Amino acid sequence: MKFGGSSLANAERIDHVANLIKDRNEIPVRPRAVICSAMGKTTNSLLAAGEMALEGRVDIEALRTLHLGTCRSFDLPERIYNDVEKLLNECEDMLNGVRLIQELSPKSLDQLVSYGERCSVRIMAARLNQIGVPAQAFDAWDVGVFTDETYGDAKLLSGTIDSIKERFDGRVDPNVVAVVTGFIGHNAKGKITTLGRGGSDLTATAIGAALKVDEVQVWKDVDGILTADPRLVKNAIPVSHVSYEEASELAYFGAQVLHPIAMQPALNANIPVRVKNSYNPIAPGSLIDNVGNPQRMVTAITCKRNITLMDITSLQMLGAYGFLGAVFADFEKNKISVDVLASSEVSISVTLDKKQKENDIEKLRDDLSSFAEVELHRDRAILTLITDVSRSSDVLATVFATFSMHGIQVEMMSQGASKVNISFIIRDDQIDDAILKLHSCLFEGQCDVAIIEDGHVV
Repeated sequence: MKFGGSSLANAERIDHVANLIKDRNEIPVRPRAVICSAMGKTTNSLLAAGEMALEGRVDIEALRTLHLGTCRSFDLPERIYNDVEKLLNECEDMLNGVRLIQELSPKSLDQLVSYGERCSVRIMAARLNQIGVPAQAFDAWDVGVFTDETYGDAKLLSGTIDSIKERFDGRVDPNVVAVVTGFIGHNAKGKITTLGRGGSDLTATAIGAALKVDEVQVWKDVDGILTADPRLVKNAIPVSHVSYEEASELAYFGAQVLHPIAMQPALNANIPVRVKNSYNPIAPGSLIDNVGNPQRMVTAITCKRNITLMDITSLQMLGAYGFLGAVFADFEKNKISVDVLASSEVSISVTLDKKQKENDIEKLRDDLSSFAEVELHRDRAILTLITDVSRSSDVLATVFATFSMHGIQVEMMSQGASKVNISFIIRDDQIDDAILKLHSCLFEGQCDVAIIEDGHVV
């Protein structure tokens, strides 16, 4: 079971989750491990504290109030209170060091943000013990989570699944719920690394794969995977069943579902993942496995906003292999990745994520300009349909009829090699309208154009 920050926002939420775990501990299928994120917005607060330290100010009083206040509200044993206070003191000492040397390296930043998860698991394990669930807190490296040297966005080492199994077999009492820090690990030098935002999901699926559990449950603040972002689409509905591939594509193209690579350990071990709502635990949630629901034409709509579209046209009319090779050599040289691509023999259109630095994009443009004409179109968005592309003719007929009816212009289209997504590049100022109109048509039964299914109007 994995719980995100919003599920653990305060003492009330900690208590709710602890009792939720207790309820499941009393049925035949018991939780073997619980993976916790930092409480509430603690990670953001720690990042802000690091920036403040660089400006000469150190203040973690809000974090002290949250964590130590939670300990007091549960009247946790003095040992737990002291353990949490010691971590917070260490965090403050570190920030004072940042203030003095005026430097916050990626390595130091990873250690700084780790204090959130490390405090969280100690409080959760103590609360579980209080209400009668035997539990023990573990930092992720103590149960075998090891990563490469990339601070801020580390990857699990290839042997991590085996090391987790070995540590659980040798160190974790099978009658005790292991409460483990998500998001963090150790590299080969024993230094703390982070798996990037959403990395707690990856921690959960890696541990689940190592222990060969019946399923991994990821508890969030929505009723599972939804057909669209509920902040925009008020009538978004839960999707009961999706495949690993569909879930991965949803995450990659912007849906707040799971970490984009978190599906891999579960997929490799063929372990289902269930997305549940900690605020509404009776909701069935969404099941992710290797089957999905092949009867469904469209599963969900998602998007990436504020992207840049780059059109690259050969000046020398090179053969396709020469032109493509030259283009991607420059992308590799400048370390720029691509989201969506469409190409012909003498032209390529690609989208560049908003995380790409403007200076890097301009350097790439200069390099490409030696053999190609390059045009940049900013303020664009990727609208992605997670769909069965074997039925793409039906899907596209409905999509383009809807876009035409409402004056939404498609500047580029790509059908993913994964065979579960079709992506459209449109203007950023049209993305909300496009999603709302398509969702109404595909999921709400309110369509102002004909819907085609299996070649027939329905």
